[in-house]
Amino acid sequence: MTAIEYNQLRAFARMDGAILALLWTWSFVCYVGGLTHPMLGTLALVLAIITPFLVGRRLKKFRDGALDGCISFKRALAYCLLTFLYGSLLFAAVHFVYFTWLDHGYFFSMLSKMMMAPENIQALGKEMMTAVQQSLAAVTAMRPIDLALNIMMSNVFIGIILSLPLAAVMKRDVKKVKG
Repeated sequence: MTAIEYNQLRAFARMDGAILALLWTWSFVCYVGGLTHPMLGTLALVLAIITPFLVGRRLKKFRDGALDGCISFKRALAYCLLTFLYGSLLFAAVHFVYFTWLDHGYFFSMLSKMMMAPENIQALGKEMMTAVQQSLAAVTAMRPIDLALNIMMSNVFIGIILSLPLAAVMKRDVKKVKG
């Protein structure tokens, strides 16, 4: 891959990473809203599940539009990895802003309230509830930057896992003839 091709790949991955970050942001907004309105929680799940399909569609557009229908596995993998990396960076910034200036403890208080519901206590049992409460207390004590970085690293890891099959499915060594 030449320097020009690499710059082109990075430019497309940055744009598509921004689109991915928007999808994840809407999913997060729906998740936070879903803490009080269950229908929004379902929408958050659907938006999260769309992630690999969005990246696959954007990779197809890159392959067909910019590369005349041919892309190697290596270039497709690089595109997917960069897209997930850029999307994760932007999404981490969203989380940092949310937990620093917008949340004021709402998110974790709602999670705690949900976990303390009698049906959850009964379903999890006392030992598991103690572990859940300790985990929630540890996460609540984290600074917003730590939360954002943890979420970013999780998204990068998920991106690595999803990039492999996406690149394998979307690679095309020979130009597809339209006719």
